[in-house]
Amino acid sequence: MSIRRIADVLFFATFFSVTFEKVHWNFAGTVGIADILTILFLTAFALQARTRWPRTCAILFAFLAAFLLVYLLGFFNLETKQALSQYSKGMVKFVLHFLFLACAVAYLAQRGERFYWRTLGWFTAGLGANALYGALQLLAARAGRNLDSTVLSPLTGGASSINIYGRVSGAVVYRPNALTGDPNHLGIMLAVPLLVLLPLYLRLERRNRWKWPLGIALGFMLLMMVSTLSRSGALAVVVGLLILFVPYRRFVWSRALLVPIAGVALLIAYVVHRRQGFFSTVLASRVQTSGESSHFTVYNFIPHVIHTHPLLGLGLNTFSVYYEFVTGKTNWGPHSYWVALIVETGMIGALVFLVFLRYVYLRLHAARILGRVRADRRVLPLAWGFTAALTGTIVANFFYLTMQFYYFYGFVALALALPVVFALRER
Repeated sequence: MSIRRIADVLFFATFFSVTFEKVHWNFAGTVGIADILTILFLTAFALQARTRWPRTCAILFAFLAAFLLVYLLGFFNLETKQALSQYSKGMVKFVLHFLFLACAVAYLAQRGERFYWRTLGWFTAGLGANALYGALQLLAARAGRNLDSTVLSPLTGGASSINIYGRVSGAVVYRPNALTGDPNHLGIMLAVPLLVLLPLYLRLERRNRWKWPLGIALGFMLLMMVSTLSRSGALAVVVGLLILFVPYRRFVWSRALLVPIAGVALLIAYVVHRRQGFFSTVLASRVQTSGESSHFTVYNFIPHVIHTHPLLGLGLNTFSVYYEFVTGKTNWGPHSYWVALIVETGMIGALVFLVFLRYVYLRLHAARILGRVRADRRVLPLAWGFTAALTGTIVANFFYLTMQFYYFYGFVALALALPVVFALRER
């Protein structure tokens, strides 16, 4: 097998597994299956004789240098050995994932349009497999079994299970977390394929062989996103749909959209009708925004850090260490990516990241222009889908934290590569 063929397999496998948080091993820190595949891909990628590096990659390496400068300067704000340990783990993960981001864009540009669609397919298939595992996990839990202990524990040697939200009249409320670490992670992650693929699905011809399979997949992932009871995931979808409403409002009453939505709505209505009291209590608890469950109170931590380390924060990946003294918990997260960003990297780190996001939006704008110029019924919807998914994810991360996870780097790689790959044929 040639080096290129090996690199292709590793590349697809990495995109397929970037959401598999539970598939990890505790050696040299926490090493996930996606991290191992990434190291192998980067090695195969480096062994190739010739690689085309588009200008986007040069800009990404400039951003990498800027991020590293901020993080390395933040090293001098570390105060404990535990903080140093967390900082080191965070740095290794960040460098590995950002290197993959830059190399993935270069590899996609090198391999062309057909390869790009296959990569998007593997990325979506991985999220679909995650959702399918979540469905099986929920069914197993209802039957009194822990699917994770049967499937994952023999593989990883660790312990995990479905999330138990609480009890209503003696009945357990389960929230599937699938192969992610949290049901909210799963909900926000599933918002990405829902928003990216929806405009593409709407623009497919009725007789296209992918029309109905894609519609069924979107309906299933929507159903699983609802089953997580994730408010952040729902917020991401709502915000993304508001953005898509502008260019695709004429499809609101189309059969292509109403049929899968009606199918999901009828299934949910049937389940809720059978146990009205149970679900009314659960839903009432999920719409509550006061008390200990509120994610708004976490923003009260920001002024403390701004007062002590305003420019560079407390150090990358050290939030839980610092606030162990405040919360008494060793693994307590901020429940907001933006809080973590400011606390750990300060105002300078937040500014650099905002500039990076602006660059991603500019490239998606270029992709939309390219799609209109080419009158392409694939590129333009995909560009709008990425824009909606990115915006939804950003808003959801005000109340939860997923943008530092590996799947976000894979998602951004596909977004940045879109105008690069499809502009080659135009040239």
